Amino acid sequence: MQQNKVGEQKLFSRFGHFSLLILLACTTISAQSFSDFKKSQSKSFNTYKDERDNAFDNYLKGQWNAYEVYTGEPLYEERKPKEITPSKSKITKPVGPKITIKIKKRVELKPEIEKIEPKQEPLVKAKDISFDFYGAQLEFDIPSGIKQANYYPHNQKGITSFFSSAASSAYDSFISEIGKVSKNMNLNDWGIYLLITKISDSIFTNQDNSKLLSWFIFNKMGYAVKVGLAKQHIVLMHYSDKIIYSTPNYSFSDKKYYAISNYDKGSIGRVFSYRQDYPGSTKPFDLSLLSLPKLPFNIKTKTLNFKQFGDEYSVSFEYNKNLIDFMDTYPQADYQTYFNAPMESKTFEDVALSLKKYIDGRKASDAMNFVLAFVQKSFKYERDNEQFGREKVMFAEETLFFDKSDCEDRAVLYTYLMKELFHVPVIGLKYKNHMSTAIYVPMDGDSVKVGSRKFIVADPTYVNATIGMSMPNYKSIKPQSYIEIGIK
Repeated sequence: MQQNKVGEQKLFSRFGHFSLLILLACTTISAQSFSDFKKSQSKSFNTYKDERDNAFDNYLKGQWNAYEVYTGEPLYEERKPKEITPSKSKITKPVGPKITIKIKKRVELKPEIEKIEPKQEPLVKAKDISFDFYGAQLEFDIPSGIKQANYYPHNQKGITSFFSSAASSAYDSFISEIGKVSKNMNLNDWGIYLLITKISDSIFTNQDNSKLLSWFIFNKMGYAVKVGLAKQHIVLMHYSDKIIYSTPNYSFSDKKYYAISNYDKGSIGRVFSYRQDYPGSTKPFDLSLLSLPKLPFNIKTKTLNFKQFGDEYSVSFEYNKNLIDFMDTYPQADYQTYFNAPMESKTFEDVALSLKKYIDGRKASDAMNFVLAFVQKSFKYERDNEQFGREKVMFAEETLFFDKSDCEDRAVLYTYLMKELFHVPVIGLKYKNHMSTAIYVPMDGDSVKVGSRKFIVADPTYVNATIGMSMPNYKSIKPQSYIEIGIK
């Protein structure tokens, strides 16, 4: 028995030494692993190529606050008239010098988009994503760190995790390529928004991930863009110093950030977000369209017909359907955006040539009234809510394309034609439920005074009305505001 006890003691003694060795070994391994883990974490943290990312990563982990939503402002205080009673046809005595329309020959009939689509060569690996962007076939390679980024868990930590993965990736050439394509296609901020959204949606089917990638790209491109959380989902918010109508927005100090993807979709409710912008990214989102995007041509033709004093007239033109599709996506910007936007050169040239054969040799007032009649009578009047299910201001090009339009659409088109054909100053007249125009010409009739100048009313929606005639309902009402239009 003693032997057995001694044997047991020796056995336990040996086992104890063995256990101790295992414990020490495990402790050493654990210590090494933890040390390596700390080093790897530190290394991972320092892999941010942009020093701003380190500070911003820490900032995202801080305290977030609740921000209340502001319902987007509507364009009009009251609904526009459902129907507009035409005026009685009236022949006016022509005044002014005889007109000869001069049309500047345009050269950019078929814009070339440089180096957007790489040449297909044998054995060249296809890029990660490819898609159609208003007629342009675009391709991009996506950094692996961005592909692997994921919004998880569905809270503030998930946002930080996504940012960390994207910021640690080799994103430089990816961002550079987006900028290059944007420049080659002459995209304004709205075009860039559509491009980035298309890229993000092509990589991620999950909308939270897609919005987070858009946020990362916009920040890297210098735009002031934030994300927030609403019911565990991502809200993307763009800073704009101009109103974007019917769009939920949030105030961060004195700046308004708009949830553009929720345009005309109702309120999101309050969001939890952070106050500080990504360092150095302060550029506001601007919907101005001062020059058109260079999109491949998808040529279509259209002819507009109208009658004036018993005679029939037609105006034929070509248009680029890709451009119409691009414009159709626009949220509701301020009126200056629409009134100051250009028309496609070929489309304007066709319309101008058609009008020229009817107005050359007429006196100035007669020629201007003829163009007014063209805008009044070539389209059926219908409010946007009936036609589109939402308020929509059209660019001049869109008004020509659609068979139906309402007051502001015709005001935009008439303004553009008056500027380009006659080179006269024009203003928009905004009422609580109507839009008209007025021109700076020495003629008689209803007028408005802006500064020291008297503008004569010309209403493109009041069918049969001539220059100087206001609709009866607005004849004695002062406009709420005037839209200034740049004159070339």
